[in-house]
Amino acid sequence: MGGGNIDLKNVRFRWPGRKSFGISVSALSVRAGETVLLLGESGSGKSTLLSLICGTIIADRGIVTVSGIDLKTLSSGKRDSFRAENIGVIFQQFNLLPFASVIDNILLPLRFAPERRSRCLDENKDAANLCSALGLPDGIVSSKAAKLSVGQQQRVAVARALIGQPPILVADEPTSSLDETSQATFLDLMFEQVRAQNSTLLMVSHDPRLAERFDRVVRMSDTVETDRQAA
Repeated sequence: MGGGNIDLKNVRFRWPGRKSFGISVSALSVRAGETVLLLGESGSGKSTLLSLICGTIIADRGIVTVSGIDLKTLSSGKRDSFRAENIGVIFQQFNLLPFASVIDNILLPLRFAPERRSRCLDENKDAANLCSALGLPDGIVSSKAAKLSVGQQQRVAVARALIGQPPILVADEPTSSLDETSQATFLDLMFEQVRAQNSTLLMVSHDPRLAERFDRVVRMSDTVETDRQAA
């Protein structure tokens, strides 16, 4: 069914409003298991493009196909279920539940994704193994997310995105708050886990220094046309 593939063809989307922002994508494809860096400056439409791929918004025209499914054919509720099953998301601000434990944060996606949950032999053990693989200290699973350092929160966000082996991982500027050394360590750990699970990785960033780590770099300026409608 095309698990892990992403394809956009002749896509157009405009946010509503008198001073609205719109993007156009004639073609964009990511193969299953590929790691792709989507490189662009602020205001280039990166977040809008990710929202289209995740199905949180629907294209006005064109086709967005994820893992073989045309997202426009799904109802809002079915898109939510599809996203939970197929896409692990690392948000720029991590979006952890601050007063929930690390283990509860990591396991949260599985509450909405029974197929993803079924791929876990033991949910708690799988979460703990991900924490260990991502360089988090033993016993951290019982800590509250609010007590963690920024770097630790970031790794927990990766573990949450990877739990249950979703075929696609989408990362929105996940290294923007890290210094160069911490950034390199974080990326090493993330890529190790992405490759272990053979997940597709689509990461957006404004930092061209990251390019050498990826199978392919897609520049927003070459792929996406943006348009701001004046009042």
